[in-house]
Order: sequence, then structure tokens, then C-alpha cells
Amino acid sequence: MIEDFAGKTAVLTGAGSGFGLECARIAARRGMQLVLVDVQQDALDLAVAELEPLGLPLLARRVDVSSGEHMQALAEAVHERFGAPHLVFNNAGVGAAGLIWESGEADWQWVLGVNLWGVIHGLRLFTPMMLAAARADPHWRGHIVNTASMAGLVSMPNMGVYNTSKHAVVALSETLYQDLQLVTTQVGASVLCPYFVATGIGHSERNRPAGLQGDAQTPSQRVGQAMLDKAVAHGKVSAAEVAARVFEAVAQDDFYVYSHPQALAGVAARMQAIVEARKPPDPFAGRPEVGAQLRSALRQ
Repeated sequence: MIEDFAGKTAVLTGAGSGFGLECARIAARRGMQLVLVDVQQDALDLAVAELEPLGLPLLARRVDVSSGEHMQALAEAVHERFGAPHLVFNNAGVGAAGLIWESGEADWQWVLGVNLWGVIHGLRLFTPMMLAAARADPHWRGHIVNTASMAGLVSMPNMGVYNTSKHAVVALSETLYQDLQLVTTQVGASVLCPYFVATGIGHSERNRPAGLQGDAQTPSQRVGQAMLDKAVAHGKVSAAEVAARVFEAVAQDDFYVYSHPQALAGVAARMQAIVEARKPPDPFAGRPEVGAQLRSALRQ
């Protein structure tokens, strides 16, 4: 829980767009020292150009969060400049679609590298700093927010690689919360589970490393991409609204953070099926026409 953000330090990955940029804007308005991290240099430059004139202490780094070496260098730079960060937003992420057996090794390495290992690196490097600061000062407060997805709470078909990465982030975040509860009351944790929000994640391929380029898209991957684009384009919740909810969660010490609470009906159905040892429920029960469209496209 952080009640007063002014003068405190925020580390935000994926800060060049989407939730990361919107959270950086809120952090700046609240007087925080900013560490902006992104793999896309031009997007990072634009964020710096927007926020630097506000006069707040700011550190910007182009970082591949999947790289332990990159993240280690970032953590050292943050500690040298600001000390332990008070807010760490492990947010950088990429999207992927397609039938699970059609995803190649490069797809798995890329998505898990960013979505899961990026969070792992953020936790293993920044949490010890935060705990040390908490031990040194009983008034010190910090909070860690990991970006997962509603895809970490339900298992939509044709999104296997992405689902796997986000389910792992949910489990990692829940365990982080429990582990922190064992050792301190001064550092909190949250997991952000957004649904379809326009953030640019649907065009993640723009930042895919050359060494992890996959084969030509399969039909299921093309269908999945088209459906993702359509769902995001018709989303009614903005990235700015989700960022505001993130800061509310940090201030109120909420753990689960949702962009679309109405989507929890699918989570409840899944959990009930687990408890009753039934087969996974139809993820399209509320919108059967979408399921019919997907089956039709994949059976052609």
C-alpha cells in the first residue's frame, strides 16, 4: 500500500505505450520519480519527450525484459540513481494466437520470455531492494504490480501460448503475495488482469527479435490475430481507465485488479468446473456466435 506517491520512485516496464505509459502519466501527475523502460526506442523517446518537461527526476532505459543481463543492468542503474523503488510495475507484454500445437519453439521462447521471464526478472531483482529498504525504515512502503490478463484466469481456445504465460504470471503473483505476507507488512503486491483493451499488444510482432522470428503464420494464427484485433478495436474500456484502477489498487492494497469485472462470470464457471471435476466449460457460452465463427474458420 502506498498512500502518498509524491517523491517516491516508480519503475514501469512497457512504458512506451498502453498501460505502462498511462501509469507513467499518472505517476508523473502524483509527483513520482520515473524509471521508464521499453524495448521500442521510438516509443520510449516519445514518452520521455512528453514527461521530461514536467521537471521530475527521470531515468529512461531501452531494455529487453526477457534478458537477465539487461534487467540486472537496469536494477543497478535504478539503485544507483534512486535507491530502492517504491512501485514496480512489471507490465511489458506481447500477444500471440493460434492452435497450441502450431506454435513453434521461437513462439514459445518469445512470449514466455517477455510475459513470464520479464516478470520473474523484475521480482528477483527489485524485491530484495524493497525488502532491504523496508527493514531499514519502518515507515517505508512499497508495492509490486504484475500485469497478467483475464487469459490468466480462463483458458480461451486458439490462444495457448499467451494463456500459458499469463496463467503463470497469476500463480507467480499469488505466491509473491503469500511470500511477502510471511516476511513483511511494508511491501504489497497486485496482479492486473485486463480483458480486451486497446494497448498495442495486438501488434507485438513489431518488437519481436530477429533471432526469435517464427515461420509463416498458420491459418489458425491468422484467424486468432483477426479476432483479437476486432475485440480490441471494439473495447469500451481505455488504457487510461485501467491505469487509474492500478493506482487505486496500490493505494487501497487490493490484490486482483480487473478492467472488466463482468468477465468474471467465465472465471466463476471455470472454478466451479474444477471443484466439481467437470470438463472445462464452453468459453463462448455467453457469446455462442463467436465460438461458431471460430470453429467454422478453423474447420475450413
